[in-house]
Amino acid sequence: MKRALVRIVDWGHELLSEVVHMGDLVVDLTAGTGQDTLALYKMVGATGQVVAFDIQSQALSATANRLLVAGAQVRLQQRDIYPLQSQPGVDLLKMSHEDISTVLTAAPKGIIANLGYLPGGEKELITRPESTVLALRQSCSLLAPGGRLALTVYPGHPGGAEEGAAVNKFFAELDDSRFHVLQMKVCNRLQAPYLFILEKRI
Repeated sequence: MKRALVRIVDWGHELLSEVVHMGDLVVDLTAGTGQDTLALYKMVGATGQVVAFDIQSQALSATANRLLVAGAQVRLQQRDIYPLQSQPGVDLLKMSHEDISTVLTAAPKGIIANLGYLPGGEKELITRPESTVLALRQSCSLLAPGGRLALTVYPGHPGGAEEGAAVNKFFAELDDSRFHVLQMKVCNRLQAPYLFILEKRI
């Protein structure tokens, strides 16, 4: 199916779907409205496990509704989840993505994140460079060999460009013997979102 060339988020889904299969473990670092969580669920199916993080109840509620309509088994976890049990279905965690390594014991095959703020939510409540880089560092360690991480940066809002710079620095300094990192961006639209795709080699 032909897609709009500049649909950056769609490219992230497509590149993850090349390595994520039915029954896999996958992670959404920023549940938001649930669109990425749903995309991951469609990749792994009812036999796989999707773990999605968000600190906002509004985001988790929207995500739960979207996944329930799709027929997913949804569990809302708010405490006593260290570590999270490995089981089929979708686990929605009301916690920061910077705590990912305290929750997961297995290696995810795919990880996704959309930075910035919750669409329709408070624009002042945004992802921050410090916690984002911390989550990325843990994600790279946890990711299964051959797995991929897709991260979309939104530079157009206050704080977005600074977070993008921190993320770019993090990816640029990774050992290229262990990770391949691709960046996709719309070169003639300055404030357009752009995508990083990381693949773990070993």
